[in-house]
Amino acid sequence: QPVVVDNRPAASGIVGADLVAKAAPDGHTLLAATVTFVISAVLHPKLPYDGIEDFAPVTVAVSTPLGLMVHPSVPAATVQEFIAHARAHPGKLRYGSSGAGSVTHLAAELFGSMAGVRMEHVPYKGIAATIAAQLGNEVQASFGNLFSTLGHWRAGRLRALGHGGTKRVEAFPEVPTLAEAGVPGFEAQIWYGYMVPARTPRAVVAKLHREIAAVASAPEARRHFVAQGNEVLANTPEEFARLVQAEARKWGALGRKLGIALD
Repeated sequence: QPVVVDNRPAASGIVGADLVAKAAPDGHTLLAATVTFVISAVLHPKLPYDGIEDFAPVTVAVSTPLGLMVHPSVPAATVQEFIAHARAHPGKLRYGSSGAGSVTHLAAELFGSMAGVRMEHVPYKGIAATIAAQLGNEVQASFGNLFSTLGHWRAGRLRALGHGGTKRVEAFPEVPTLAEAGVPGFEAQIWYGYMVPARTPRAVVAKLHREIAAVASAPEARRHFVAQGNEVLANTPEEFARLVQAEARKWGALGRKLGIALD
């Protein structure tokens, strides 16, 4: 049957999420959510809905790790060399993000905390502006989607040192995980999932999961996703719910430590 995509991009997705939270729980209104949804839930002080309790997770279709990109002017070809250089020049390196409180901001701060390095944060209005700034050496480091910068780092205009996945990406096997490259336990990914209003019957949630998982796992769809550096998850509602809780704890604790409050 036909599907209507209703884009509500304002306020980091909060407008769209509010619409779904208040929709009829019949399985016909879904929220396309990313990790940004969870970050807003734990760091925004005045949401018009409960970011955890008002939604029922259905499935994460795909996820993609955030890659650590550095400018070629940085004398580091590996994660360990980058950490050593950053430690030798505390606060001198600048990293860009797509805005304060964004996942690219929090991923860089998590990396700094776990690696014992301190860099200056420079927020931009979106990832495209961040990439442009890094190409111009306004900032020396950033976290972002490996596929979106593929042409730059394979051409040597940027350097991909590692990424926040739990295993190497099928499309980019030459890029190590940051955990294996020197920051054990580091993980930072952007996932793309679907949620429905909390009171949606379990049978409806289960049916939606089966249908979405089947589409995401179909050979043609999987080839498309994998070629862009994604991993097809198609996990269960229960697994998605555990992921949401884990992400809420991780990013919530880091955001509070940094004193970040979204508005």
